[in-house]
Amino acid sequence: MSDARMDRLYEAHAAVCKVLANPSRLRIVEALGGGELSVGTIAVKACSSMSAVSQHLALMRGAGVVEARRSGAFIYYRLTSGKTFEAWKLMREVLLERLAAAGELSLTGSGPASSSTASHSRKRQRKVR
Repeated sequence: MSDARMDRLYEAHAAVCKVLANPSRLRIVEALGGGELSVGTIAVKACSSMSAVSQHLALMRGAGVVEARRSGAFIYYRLTSGKTFEAWKLMREVLLERLAAAGELSLTGSGPASSSTASHSRKRQRKVR
């Protein structure tokens, strides 16, 4: 591959990583890992408001990470590639291993970081309702 093509590939890679470099958007990727969902369902699963999720989805759509389909009054989103969720899972495994090795997180999900995440999720769910 020519240097110019490699440069374009690195730029595209960085652009996608930049869009995904946000905890809320990573939650959206996780939610969409199971398949197509409505904006409202994504908001509940991602523990966020519908307006915030819509803004994140617009950025993700612009970067080609998700695609939308309208059905009546509802808009449904899905990942444009299942490989996006595979990459998400792989990075999650790397991070869990790193945190476990540092003694900061149990791989069984009962460490201090997981209880903090659960507490955060409960707080966010209360805001959405």
